[in-house]
Amino acid sequence: MTRIYSKYTDNALLKISRIIMSYCVVFFFFHFLQLNAFSQTQSDAYVLTLPPGVLEPIIPEDNPLTKGKIDLGKILFFDKRLSADDTISCATCHDQEKGFADGRVIAVGIKERKGTRNSPTVLNAAFFDTQFWDGRVITLEEQAKQPIINPNEMGMPSHDALVEKISNISEYKTAFQAIFGTEKITIDHIARAIASFERTLISFNAPFDRFIAGEKDAISASAQRGWKLFQGKARCITCHEFNRSYPFFSNNKFHNVGVAMKGKDFEFLARKAASSGADPSALVQEEASAELGRYLVTKEPKDIGAFKTSGLRNIALTAPFMHDGSESTLESVVEFYNKGGVPNPNLDGGIRPLNLSEDEKKDLVVFMKSLTSDDLAGLGITIK
Repeated sequence: MTRIYSKYTDNALLKISRIIMSYCVVFFFFHFLQLNAFSQTQSDAYVLTLPPGVLEPIIPEDNPLTKGKIDLGKILFFDKRLSADDTISCATCHDQEKGFADGRVIAVGIKERKGTRNSPTVLNAAFFDTQFWDGRVITLEEQAKQPIINPNEMGMPSHDALVEKISNISEYKTAFQAIFGTEKITIDHIARAIASFERTLISFNAPFDRFIAGEKDAISASAQRGWKLFQGKARCITCHEFNRSYPFFSNNKFHNVGVAMKGKDFEFLARKAASSGADPSALVQEEASAELGRYLVTKEPKDIGAFKTSGLRNIALTAPFMHDGSESTLESVVEFYNKGGVPNPNLDGGIRPLNLSEDEKKDLVVFMKSLTSDDLAGLGITIK
């Protein structure tokens, strides 16, 4: 009995100590920024540093990048007080050490509630046309708002509830006054700050980039063979497009490749979702309807089971893979496509068996590992 009591006491103390540590880190960081960043105004423009020739991401006119806003967004991104029980932050599911994903099959939120999809990385998210696996929103500002009120993620009862909570924290009140010029904090202010920080999470400088720039020994002979396969026999580049101005290995489109298409009556699920009239952000909270993918947004039958083509930069850091986390390794991903996906009525026409040899499959994996950036530590993320 004593041992049981001790075990639960120790667990409780550990949890409390972690919460206290989180608060202390945020408080210290706030104090630092109050002395530095928050003395700045919206006119202190911040310019993204991009490789030559890369197109700049679209930044909303009502949310120009400023140093102070980025610093505020960074604090919010790591602050667990944005969740209902102070246990989940944006960084919980988007961890720097895991390529800004979380290493889980499916995202886990407050009270250990499981979500319905794998957490995608936020690295280079600023360059994508849409956000989330189903592309249900376009901007990072809109994306930042949704996890906050998702009951399986951060679990706040409403955006107003978060605004009230943040408004009662004196450090935040000071910060928002300095950055946005008003004492009245809004959910749009919170989302704009988080989105501003996320736009700075940019990753290039992988061995492959140096290879493309002319450094022929930057990647191995195996990776070079994999790159040729990627463009040719393996047909990866059909969806994972690459060019010098948009080097993110995605065509920003949605495809049904057969993931999670076994054993479900998708026509029934589609009719049910369409007749419900519910918003995609609500439908995605249900495990069955979440597998409808892009259909939740468009209600077009052709989009049943279609999901966004993810970028491949730093892919070696973000296992498990696919929207449902069903593939645990890059090797299993290659094998999935080599077999031609999973047949279903909406399977993309470009998905068919590849007939790759074992050596060719290995070369593809080696190539994808060459897309891991050397400068992730340079992003300056120090809060965990």
